[in-house]
Parts: sequence; C-alpha cells; structure tokens
Amino acid sequence: MRRVLLLVPALCAAFALLCACDPGETGEGGGRPPGAPTGVTAAASSATSVHVMWNAVATDRGIQVYEVYRGPTKVKEVPGSAHMVDVTMLKPSTSYAFTVRARDTDGRLGPPSRAVRAKTPAAVAADRSAPTRPGTPKGRAIGSRAVQLAWSRATDDQDVMSYDIHQGDTKIHSVGGNQTATVVTGLRPGKRYSFTIRARDAADNVSPATEALRITTPGTDDGRGTAPTGFRATTHQEDGAFHLDLSWIPPRTDGVVTEYEVRLDGRTATSVVFGGNAPRERATYSFYLGPERGVSHRVRIRGRLPDGTWGGFSTERTVTTGVMTGARD
Repeated sequence: MRRVLLLVPALCAAFALLCACDPGETGEGGGRPPGAPTGVTAAASSATSVHVMWNAVATDRGIQVYEVYRGPTKVKEVPGSAHMVDVTMLKPSTSYAFTVRARDTDGRLGPPSRAVRAKTPAAVAADRSAPTRPGTPKGRAIGSRAVQLAWSRATDDQDVMSYDIHQGDTKIHSVGGNQTATVVTGLRPGKRYSFTIRARDAADNVSPATEALRITTPGTDDGRGTAPTGFRATTHQEDGAFHLDLSWIPPRTDGVVTEYEVRLDGRTATSVVFGGNAPRERATYSFYLGPERGVSHRVRIRGRLPDGTWGGFSTERTVTTGVMTGARD
C-alpha cells in the first residue's frame, strides 16, 4: 500500500486532528474501521494459482494494506492501491475459499468480505510447454479514459487457463482462458499507453508477450485539466508552532483521486492518502511547519490519477508563518 510519508512526527498528530471522530466511532486511533471489501471474485489462473480481485474500500483513513485469506489463513498482503493478487502454491484439483480484509493507516482491521470459491484444475504431468503467443492485440479508445482490447486465442498442448494483461511492465488484469477481450478503464486523455497479453496454462507456464499495442487516448491534457483547482494555503499557530493549512478541489476524473503529493519549497514534503472515502468536492489537509515566525514557504499539490500517473500541479502559493492570510484562487 502507498503509505502516508511524513517529514516529521508532528504530521501524524496534525492528520489525526484533521480527521475528527464522532462519538460512535471506534478503534485505537479514532474513527471507524474500514468496511468489508465488496465485488470480490476468484478464478483459477493455473492448477496452482488463483487470481483474486476486489473493489476499493471506502474509509475515513487511507488503506494501508489488503489482507487476503485462504480459509482462515492469511496468505497475502498487498498495498492499499492494489485491488488484485495472484495466490500461488496451491494444490491442483482443489476447491478454495478466499476472503479479503482491509487495514487502514491507523492499523485498524476491517471485517472480512464474503467468501468466494475457486477450484484449481487438474495438473498435467510433466507439462513444461508454455502456450503459444496470443495473436497480435487490437484495440481502440472508448472515449478519452478507457480502451477496449481484443486478441486471438493462444494454443496449448492442454488448455489455456487465463490471459494476463500488462500495461507497460505492470500486470493490471487477468481474464479466463475462454475470454479474448477486455476493457481497461481509469486512463487519461491525450496519453499514449502500451498493452501486451500473455497466455497462462494449468501448469503455470506463461507464453511470450504479444507485440505491444500502443493506443493514444483522444483529447488534450497539458496537465491543467488534471491539476487540483481552487488551491488555498494559509498558516495558523497552535501549541507554540506553526502549521500549514491546505484546501483544494480534486481533479475531475472518471475515478476517485485518493493520493496527493505536497511539494514544499520545490521538494516533496508529504504524500496524503485518503483511501476509498476520498473527498470529491473540497479536500483539506494540515501539517506542521515549525516554531519560527516570519518564514516563507512555496507550496503546490498534485494528485495521482486513476491510471496510476501523476496529474498536473496546482497553482503554487507562498505563505509566511505568522501571517494568517494566504493566497488563493
């Protein structure tokens, strides 16, 4: 999971103050624990692996990790930014039940999802032959933020169990061996993407990757369309120290922006992760600056977009500790 990375310990306290709890909230750090993940699916990728996917969890804190369980046993932990995993080292011809739990950045563990089942196929003795390379993929943009991909079937001396879809060097999805098309969403306008497909058989042999399919989504994006707007920056004094107060309107995208990078004086000061309950209107954040009065700082912010790339920076603001009015749009 992407973690909230802070320059100084006092930032933790500032963030806790920012996310005030109501009387019904529970947990050591205050606030409600994450809910149970929804949309959980499981499908055999081979005789010894199962591909598990789920939806992001909404929470009043960022999600630190997702824990994946096989029956009562925790078998995987994945970053909160990921919503899929391959569970490996399973037995052939065996039925398994999987659940997923979310743990937030305060360490609170939510309840398990509903259990989903998948059965691994029978293993083929001494199968060392990988499937053939799938046919060259074809595709088209669907609007400015999604693409449709299709490819022709690979062949195998037994059966193709699944197809792995890669965006650049990163595996982003997996579909069953009887499926030769999928839709990739959460992209951004005017950006060039590269996709490849690999076939996988029951023995976990993986084919060579297809030729790369490069698709440019329509539209223009000079960064301004993906930058936070209405960016405001002020300072306040509390307990003998000065704090920087930020607020902004999130970029308008097809998905929710859950992570932001704050640049202070040209360097990364902190990453802010809201998790699945990220604000869609005005977002706010506050952190510690120091005890000295009259110190000026330049600050700007940008968000990580649903396709995993960074959007444009907001307008840069200058604030001075001890001066209570900050620049704004």
